[in-house]
Amino acid sequence: MAESISIQEPQQRLTPAPELKSFLSLGFRPLYIAGCGWALLSILLWIYFPSFLNGPLGGVMWHAHEMLWAFVATIAVGFLLTAAATWTGLNPLQGAQLAGLVLLWAVARIGYLTGDSGFHIACVAESLFFGLSAIALARVVLKAKSKRNYGIPWLVAGLCVANALFLKAVQEGNYALLMQHFELGLICMAIIALLIARRVIPFFAMRAVPGLDIPMLTRSGHVQMAGGVLAIAFGLAGWSYLMALALLVVGLISLYQLSKWKPQAVLHKPILWILYLGYLLMGLGLLLAAMHEAGWPNIAFLRSAVYVHVLGMGGFAVLIIGMVTRTALGHLGRPLTLDRSMVTSYVLLLVAVAFRVAALWPTPAVQGLLHAAAAAWIAAFGLYLWRFVPLLIRPRL
Repeated sequence: MAESISIQEPQQRLTPAPELKSFLSLGFRPLYIAGCGWALLSILLWIYFPSFLNGPLGGVMWHAHEMLWAFVATIAVGFLLTAAATWTGLNPLQGAQLAGLVLLWAVARIGYLTGDSGFHIACVAESLFFGLSAIALARVVLKAKSKRNYGIPWLVAGLCVANALFLKAVQEGNYALLMQHFELGLICMAIIALLIARRVIPFFAMRAVPGLDIPMLTRSGHVQMAGGVLAIAFGLAGWSYLMALALLVVGLISLYQLSKWKPQAVLHKPILWILYLGYLLMGLGLLLAAMHEAGWPNIAFLRSAVYVHVLGMGGFAVLIIGMVTRTALGHLGRPLTLDRSMVTSYVLLLVAVAFRVAALWPTPAVQGLLHAAAAAWIAAFGLYLWRFVPLLIRPRL
């Protein structure tokens, strides 16, 4: 009997039962599931069941909005709510408050798929989601006097404002203004993504590769942040050439930083090279955005859909699949090693990016490429959810 007990106890420690208190203990747990789950479902709707997207926020407007604010920005909020607890020693949201935040997010997703009343309810719910997240972050960074992080709540508030302006333009039917505000949200999200990635990628790399020494490049990071803020300001003012110049600076700094992070040292570690690749594509997407804003050269390759997908899918989504893997494993107390399903999800996402960018060229294969990209995308996030949901709903080891 004693031998039987000694065998079973380690198994219980390795596989604790699901627990609501643990699930709502940190922002990354429910919001990683929500964001990645919606990344899968929204593309399923957009490609295979577009007839459902006939509300006030419909068609390509719904697709653009849900990819940026419901997927990318949601994952960013989940990460920041979790990272802020580490940076300040104070948990911004947990328990019933965190559950309420997730409920607001879910109400917005459902509301946008319904009629006028649902649209207005969704607008309020989503504004509260981002606004309350910004307030929660501001509360802990101010209380902890974490001066290094004072700008983070303002960036989340910027996402909230850009989203509200986008939705207002949708209601008014002003497509030109709508695209301007989408662009504003995209650049605001890029600043947040660059800030997060510049902090964590060198840290993760030095932890994983013995003897690797990487500079933090704080000064170039400050210039990068200032350039991003200026790009938003110039965009709002309608100064396209100055916006292009600011984006060019931000993109070039990103590539410079990446070269200093010794990418050749992480080629044997998928959990790292996926982050490096996402940062590379972020930089390239910003350079394409700069050329598009400058209007030079005026060729189809530089139409807005190209830089939006290189930045959105290649930059944001590739960084996200790496971050939601690495940070989840770390916060859950799991070994920082990947199994076959995790690496497969990386490969599938890269295949989706390649097919989607290829589909931007007008050829007879466009429809097939779109469906192949959607299938690979859905499979990538499906694999992530299959592997990580059972971990995210259980206590940390």
